[in-house]
Amino acid sequence: RLGLERADTAEKALTVIIDLLEKYGQGGNCMESHILFTYHNSFLIADRKEAWVLETSGKYWAAEKVEGGIRNISNQLSITTKIDREHPELKEYAKSKGWWDGKKEFDFAATYSYVNTARMTTSRGRYCEGYKLLDKHKGSITSEIMMEILRDKESGINMEGGFMTTGSMVSVLPQQPYLPCIHFFTGTPDPAR
Repeated sequence: RLGLERADTAEKALTVIIDLLEKYGQGGNCMESHILFTYHNSFLIADRKEAWVLETSGKYWAAEKVEGGIRNISNQLSITTKIDREHPELKEYAKSKGWWDGKKEFDFAATYSYVNTARMTTSRGRYCEGYKLLDKHKGSITSEIMMEILRDKESGINMEGGFMTTGSMVSVLPQQPYLPCIHFFTGTPDPAR
């Protein structure tokens, strides 16, 4: 929200979020119950001209500029070796902890997964299923198709049970500046409605 408030481009919003992360960190329980459950955040940041994925692990982060095609996130690290911006101490910290030897190619997801976060047992399947649904419609994705994907319960995109999806958003961001941007939000806790 602060990225939206303080920036007028996707890359500037990325910088706002990174600056806040480095200054204040992140944390807090992901559940309203007494059970302690935390994980760190991933963001899809887009404007009319470009898009970024930002993924975090504690105060450390990596960002990937989306160059085309499809891209999704889902409660796990997905940035591997294509890193366009990174925390200045990202690799040194990994070396100091023995997670990376400094010789093989650096892979953010492989190095930082589950380091400072609770293991999300369903995230891998949910991430892969989301990718499959997007890939099935690659080149012809409309707002209606995105809504259909976000309503999908079988894939785990629209979760039920102990963890529930409580809202979804679809944005249409035309590259032509004279066309309006349109944002759709769910009006109920269940995106299937």
